[in-house]
Amino acid sequence: MKKYFLYLSIAVCLGLASCSSSRNAASGKENGKIDIVFVQVNDVYEIAPLEGGKTGGMARVATLKQEWLAKNPNTFMVMAGDFLSPSVYNSLKYDGKRIRGRQMVEAMNVSGMDIAIFGNHEFDINENELQERLNESQFRWISSNSFHKKGNEISPFMKVNAMGTQPLPETYIMTVKDADGTTAKVGFFGLVLPFNKASFVSYTDPFTVAETLYNRLKDSCDAVIAITHQAMEDDVLLAEKLPGLAAIIGGHEHDRRFQKVGNVYITKAHANARSAYIVKLRINQRKHTSKIKTELKMIDQSIAMEPATDSVVNKWMDIGNKNYASLGFDAKKIVLQNNEPLDGREESIRTKPTNFTAMIMAGIMEAAPSADVAILNAGAIRVDDILPMPVTQYDIIRSLPFGGGIAEVDMKGSLLIQTLEAGKKNIGIGGFLHYNKDLVYDPSGNVWSLKNTPLDPSKTYHVALLDFLMTGGEANMDFLTSKNPGLVKLYPPQTSVSDPRSDIRLAIVRYMEKIK
Repeated sequence: MKKYFLYLSIAVCLGLASCSSSRNAASGKENGKIDIVFVQVNDVYEIAPLEGGKTGGMARVATLKQEWLAKNPNTFMVMAGDFLSPSVYNSLKYDGKRIRGRQMVEAMNVSGMDIAIFGNHEFDINENELQERLNESQFRWISSNSFHKKGNEISPFMKVNAMGTQPLPETYIMTVKDADGTTAKVGFFGLVLPFNKASFVSYTDPFTVAETLYNRLKDSCDAVIAITHQAMEDDVLLAEKLPGLAAIIGGHEHDRRFQKVGNVYITKAHANARSAYIVKLRINQRKHTSKIKTELKMIDQSIAMEPATDSVVNKWMDIGNKNYASLGFDAKKIVLQNNEPLDGREESIRTKPTNFTAMIMAGIMEAAPSADVAILNAGAIRVDDILPMPVTQYDIIRSLPFGGGIAEVDMKGSLLIQTLEAGKKNIGIGGFLHYNKDLVYDPSGNVWSLKNTPLDPSKTYHVALLDFLMTGGEANMDFLTSKNPGLVKLYPPQTSVSDPRSDIRLAIVRYMEKIK
C-alpha cells in the first residue's frame, strides 16, 4: 500500500509517461505498460505567431513537441488536415511559381511533424502543386477515403522523392517500445469530408471506409486511432459506430472542440496553432486495455520559439513581405490604430454582418463610388479571428488571403434579387453574402430595398462585387456568370496597383487609412 502511494505521488509530480518509463527502466523489468503522446494541431494556415506575436506559431509547436519528447521518446506530432490552403502565401510567388503551401510544408518538416492527413482545403490548389507539396514533405501521410483521379483511373496519391514512388497508405501501423522493453502497435486511418469537388480527387464514403479499416486493424493492433477532418457531428457518429476506437484526433472546426462518446475521446484544437491538444495514450498489454487522457495546451508567449523552425518562418515572412510590396502593400504599416476589435470569426460572418464586414463593404463602395450595390461572399474572409488594435496591412492581407479584384457590372434587378436570395439561403457557409448598408432586407414582406425603395426586377443596377462571384463558382450561384441574360454589362477589370479595385485588400486598406 505504501508503495502504491509513493508511485502515485511520483506520477503527479513528474508526469505519468516519464515516471512510468524511468521506474520500469530502473527495475529492468518489462511491466506491460507503455505510454504514447500525440501533439495535435489542425487547420493551420499561419506559420508565424498572430496577435503581434502573442499567440500561435509553428516554432512554438515545435518546442512543445520537443518538451514532450524529453519526457517521453514515444511522442509524435499530428496534423489533422487543412494546412496547404487557404493561406496568405497562396497568391504569392517564389522561384517563379505560386507558393501554394510550400512555406507550410517546409515549416512542418523542420518542426518535427510525424503524421498528416488531407483536409478539404488541401484540394484547393491544383493537381501539380499538390504533387509538389507531397514530394517535398518529410512526414507521413495517411489517406483512407480520398484518391487521385486521372481520367477514368482511380489510384492512391503518391509521394515521389529520392526514396522512390510511395503511395499514400489507407492505414498505418506504428510500433513503439519504451525503456523497459514494453512494445505496442497503434493503428491509424485518416478521413476527410468529401466536400471539395476538385476534378483530380475521388472520394469513398468515410463511414464505410472507417468500419472496413477499423476491422482490418483492430486484431493486429493494441489501439486504433482515427485522424479525421470532418464536422463534429460526423466525428460523434463515427465514435458511435466504432466504440472500440481509442480516440478521434480531428480537425475542420476552427474553435476548440472536445467530446467523449462512450469511451472514445474526440479532440480538435484551435485553428492556426493557437492551441494544441496533448493526447496521451496508455496501453496495458497484460490487461489488453488502452486509456486516453487529454490536455489542451494554449500556444502563447510562455512557450519559446524553436530556433530551426523560427528560422524557416522568418525566411518565408521575408519572402512574403517582398511579394506584398510588389502588389502595393506595406505589410507592417498600421492602417487602423483605434477602434473596437474587428470580428472576423466564421461563426459570425457566415450568419450576419459584423463591424469588420461593414468596413469591408464600405471599402468596396469607396473604391467603386458609382456602384449602387456592393456584394461580397463571406468565404472570401478567412481570418476566423477577432482582430485587435492596431490593425496592420498584413492583418488585411491574411484576412482575405485569396485577394481578387473588384468587378463592376450592370445587372437587371431580377438577377440581383436572385443573387441576394441565394446568399440568404447560404447562411452558415462561405456563400453567405454581405452587402452595403443602403441595401436592406425585410423578412416580413420578403422585400429587398435600396435606399428605402424596393428593388425593381426590370431596372438595371450598377453592382460592385468580388470577381470570383462572377465565375459561378460560389455555392448555389452557378447562374452568376457573364452568360446570364440578366447581366447587361461587364466592365473591364482594373489591374494597376494604383487602382484599389485591382485588389479588394487594397480597397480596404485605403478605406481604413482614410477613416483612421
